[in-house]
Amino acid sequence: MKLAGLKTAENAHDESIWASAWVPATDNRPAILLTGSLDETVRLWRPDDLSPAGPPSGGHALGVISVAAHPGGVIAASASLDSFIRVFDVDSNSSIATLEAPPSEVWNMQFDPKGTILAVAGGSSASVKLWDTSSWQLIDSLAIPRQESSRPSDRVGGGKFALSVAWSPDGSRLACGSMDGTICVFDVHRAKFLHHLEGHFMPVRSLVYSPLDYRVVFSACDDTHVHMYDAEGKSLVASMSGHSSWVLSVDASPDAAAIATGSSDRTVRLWDLTMRASVQTMSSHSDQVWSVAFRPPGMTGVRAGRLASVSDDKSISLYDYS
Repeated sequence: MKLAGLKTAENAHDESIWASAWVPATDNRPAILLTGSLDETVRLWRPDDLSPAGPPSGGHALGVISVAAHPGGVIAASASLDSFIRVFDVDSNSSIATLEAPPSEVWNMQFDPKGTILAVAGGSSASVKLWDTSSWQLIDSLAIPRQESSRPSDRVGGGKFALSVAWSPDGSRLACGSMDGTICVFDVHRAKFLHHLEGHFMPVRSLVYSPLDYRVVFSACDDTHVHMYDAEGKSLVASMSGHSSWVLSVDASPDAAAIATGSSDRTVRLWDLTMRASVQTMSSHSDQVWSVAFRPPGMTGVRAGRLASVSDDKSISLYDYS
């Protein structure tokens, strides 16, 4: 497996780019890249030449810190430091819903595989908020419990700050990463906390499940390590090192053979999951890499082998993955 640089769009936004996600292909168009920036806009990009796929989308009063695409490829959501989530039609840019939360309670978010629930890491609320995508009503709040080893005086959540979320490929599990390094696993159907995954002691800013195995989850952490867990067996399978600074983002390739990571060391790394080691480092950015995203499988005849990365340097880089 190998990454090859295809294209870099300089000054793609006016400020740092903190978020990216691929909008799946529809019958009428290929998958397109969605990015969110501290310039308060969301932008869409064509998958081969990174040319704009539409005008910039506003609607936020502060920087955009997370974007998520519905698996149907028709709608997407953007979350901002203004504590609002804007849900919009991808092709028309028309607003569908605006979801409001208290300050500091909107961070990373992700649609479930069926597209029926939007999960939002609830920041200082020490919880994961679940929104119904048919009514856009809040349907549940999954509280992060304190660990058994915590001081008895700790409240539920123990001052935890929920940063990241990830759905298992079958939609039955939801993982949440926190500022203190803990990862919680929930049974979504029963709205029940199952257990913690341990091994990190610094912020877990990004999580992703293997697309082919609901037991395997990967974490990106400020401790410079990438962890591979058996999320059902509660065990740390591998701790992978290579980055020299915070690991800010992780995503899994559609074939589940590799993961990619972005770091504040300004690099993107490709990791072979058979070797459980970094096999390639890309240095196309000049500042922190906040998000990496593999293109999902899509239309007939379109290769899924694409990776995008975005950075504080305001650029987007596109790579071929083979």
